[in-house]
This record gives sequence, C-alpha cells and structure tokens, in this order.
Amino acid sequence: MFAHTFTTFNNRFLREAVSGDAAGIAIVFTLAGIYALVLVLLSIYGSHRYTLLWRWFKTRRHPQLPARRFDDAELPGVTVQLPLFNERYVVEALLDAVCALDYPRDRLQIQVLDDSTDDTTMIAAECVAAWRNRGVDVVLLHRTDRTGFKAGALDAGLKSAKYGIVAIFDADFRPTADFLRRSVHHFSDPRVAVVQGRWGHENAEDSALTRVQAMLLDGHFLVEHPARARTGRFFNFNGTAGLWRLDAIGDAGGWHAETLTEDLDLSYRAQLRGWKFVYDPDLVVPAELPVEMNAFKTQQHRWAKGSIQVMRKVLPSVLRSDQPFHVKSEAFLHLTGNMAYPLMAVMCLLTLPMLVARTRLADGTIGMIVDAMLFLTATASVIAFYAIGQFAGYKDWKSRVLAMPALLAVGIGLTVNQTKAVLEALLGHQSEFVRTPKFAVKAGGSWGSRLYRGSRGLVAFAELVLAIYFTVSVLYAVSEGLWGSIPFLLIFVGGFWYVSLMSFFQGRAASAPTSAPAKPAVA
Repeated sequence: MFAHTFTTFNNRFLREAVSGDAAGIAIVFTLAGIYALVLVLLSIYGSHRYTLLWRWFKTRRHPQLPARRFDDAELPGVTVQLPLFNERYVVEALLDAVCALDYPRDRLQIQVLDDSTDDTTMIAAECVAAWRNRGVDVVLLHRTDRTGFKAGALDAGLKSAKYGIVAIFDADFRPTADFLRRSVHHFSDPRVAVVQGRWGHENAEDSALTRVQAMLLDGHFLVEHPARARTGRFFNFNGTAGLWRLDAIGDAGGWHAETLTEDLDLSYRAQLRGWKFVYDPDLVVPAELPVEMNAFKTQQHRWAKGSIQVMRKVLPSVLRSDQPFHVKSEAFLHLTGNMAYPLMAVMCLLTLPMLVARTRLADGTIGMIVDAMLFLTATASVIAFYAIGQFAGYKDWKSRVLAMPALLAVGIGLTVNQTKAVLEALLGHQSEFVRTPKFAVKAGGSWGSRLYRGSRGLVAFAELVLAIYFTVSVLYAVSEGLWGSIPFLLIFVGGFWYVSLMSFFQGRAASAPTSAPAKPAVA
C-alpha cells in the first residue's frame, strides 16, 4: 500500500509538471540537469580508477628497491611507537609481537603511548615490566588527557625518542619478527622519509562485512598505493605498519592534530618538502578488521572526514607548488575523492523522480544509453579496480571476487554515513578522534559480549528510509518495464537494507557505556 501510494504521488507530480505550466516544466528539467551533472562528476571519479589500474599494470614488475642494504653492524637505531586508547583485548598480543622483533637490542626502543581511561593501562604496565625483565628497552608513557589524540601521543613520544627512525603500529597490528630487517634498508637513501607496509587481515573470513572490508583495503594497498608510489605521484602513510625518518617529521612541521587523519596531513606536507616515500606491498602486517557495522562506519566516517579536512588544509599548497601537472592532478583526485559521497546522496534522492521522468520524457533507447554509460564509467570501474586488487594479491582470486556484489552494496550503503562526514568537514565541524574498537577476534570467534561497542546514532534511520525508498523505486521500475535499471537499483536496495539493519541489530544506544570503568593509571 505504501509503495503504491508513493509511486502514484510521484507519477502524478511529474506528469502534471511536464504537462503543466512553464514553471513545472522548468522544475523537471532543472532536476534532470542536476541529475545529469551528478552522473558526469561521478563518472570522472569512476574513470580515474581506470587510470590507476593502467599505472598499476605498467609498473607491476617495478618494485621500489633500497639504494643499498645495511650490514648488521651499521643497522640504524629504531624507535617503535605503539599508540593506545582503551585497547584491553589486544595490548598484550601487540607488545608480545613488537618485543619479539628480530633486531639488535642495543638499537631498538619501544614506546607504549597510552592515553587509556580503563584497565588497558594496567595490562600494558604488567606486559612492559615483564619484557623489561627480559632485557627489552620498552617504556610505558601514560598521558592523563588526550590532547591532540593520536597525533598528540605520537608527538609526545618523539620528545624521548632515542633513534632517528620511528616505526608505528596501531594496537591491532601484529608485525612479523623480520619487519624491521626487511624495511629499514630503504633508509640507506637519505631522501627517504617513509616506508609503508601493506595491511593484512587476520579475520577476513569472519563475516560478509569483514570480507568486504578486506577487498576494499586490498584495492587501496594492492592497486592504488603501487600505482601512485611507482609513478612518482604522492601517496600517504597509513598511520600504522610503517616507518618514518625523524628528520622528515620535523622538517615537515611535525604531527598536527587539527585533522582526523594526521597521517595523510603529514604525508602531503613531507612530500611537498621533497621527501621520498616508499611502498612495499610484500611487507605485510596482519591486523584485525572491525567485526561490527557501527565500528566500521565510525572508522570510515573518521577517514572520510579527515581526508576532506586535509583537502581544505593542504590542497591549495599542492596546487600552488612547482610540482608537475601529473602530481597535482592525482593529488586533487586523491584528496577530493570522498566528495563523491554527497554526489551519491543527491543521485539517490533523485533516482525515483528521474525514473518517472524517463517514462514520460525519454524513449527506451536514451534510457539504455544512460544506464550503459553509468555502468561503464562508475560500476564497472569499481568492479575492475577491486577485482584486480584480488588478482594482484591472492592465488584464489577467482573465488574471492564472488563477494563483489556485497562490496558494491556496502559501498553504496555507506553513502549517508560518509556524506555526513564530508559535510561536517566542509562546514568546519570539529569532533574528537573516535578510535575503532578491537576485540582480538579470529575468524568465527564471538565478540557480542565485548565492551567498546559502536553507537548506531541517527544515521541508521536515514539509511532505513533510503532502503524503503529504493524498494519503492524497484517496484516502480518493474511496473513500468524499466528492466535495464533494475539490477542497478537492486544494489542500492541491498546496500541500504544491509547497512541499516546491521546498524540497528549490532549497535548500542548512544548513551550506553563504551569502556570498562577506569582504574588507577600507572605511569
């Protein structure tokens, strides 16, 4: 009944607009013009993926190699920083992995940079004491406030860093014992500021959500990063699983806390200063993927909002710099990439009116042409991009790409969440750094009773409304015989229903506690 009433209303509205006065006709054609412009802009970002794929293909056999390899006697000292905030489930495994790094003990310092307000601090203190008794130079630096959030913690740790190379690992990352010995040789080139490793996935097979996240990250780390790094374009340190030269951090102005992606910010400032970045896709560091929808959305919101904050901050400097055009153009598309989400939101809202308008204003040939162009420049580029990511990293890539429909659906389902993030950044709305909960969950493990649950918020209600809206759109397309549009619409239906319902079923109320009660801090 609701679907019939809604489609009848839209049908009558547009029919009257088309057959009515000039003002009504102007409204219809204005909406159609906005819709067309949105599709053109989305097609530009979609087509950009094809250029990344082409650069990856051309350079896939040209890895970035170190200028030379250090002898054991000349290996540089490394300070390892481990920023923490309420990580009770993973801190012990993190310290066990980092303290077991195969590197000369007299040239290795480990800093636990703890801002926690729960029992994470006490767990960390016990682990630090145990490893110090085994001869490891590891220290716990606890702050009683979160000034500057992660950037502030990293900056505070640098004040007592012993060595000129700094490695950073987030709480859920588990570097292999040979990580430093494999990566540090790149610093034999004095121009190198960063060596970035690839994120692995400890729990990719836990659920459909984690499989989708793994594919999304693989596209970034197996296609996007190599395509930029190997062709002299700017790319970014990812906040973890990598190393920095301390002099480069200082030369670029240090860690800044005014954006939520301090890693992206510092990366661009350093590269504008002429520093070289190295990416090694074979340097894999396993990590935990968020297992809960609201935690995943919080992470994606932070990354999207932070990237637009960095865009506002550094893109003007990039465009004014003496960098070549190919660097500037790639930086523009990189830093503005999340602007596609507000465009997606507009497209979503106009979908049903444009379906109705198509039945009144255009013949079937024009509609098929529009559908084909949108598929080739947007949907097909996404499929190719992430499919190549699986091909580049896994022998069983053919079975992995079967999850592609789920990836498309989840990506679309994030539209409201990410649009909110972009608008907040554009409007200068400040928010705290909300870290992604980690549960130390392996594939098939239970996490429902864990603390640190994500909050569903009002975004889930908007997603539910869009799920209903696109369900109505499909019903209308069926009734009008718009068969070419239905597969495209079904992806939206699946995405918004999945993301909204998972947010409701897995999330907590916004007022519920997010962590264990705080215990006395141990410095």
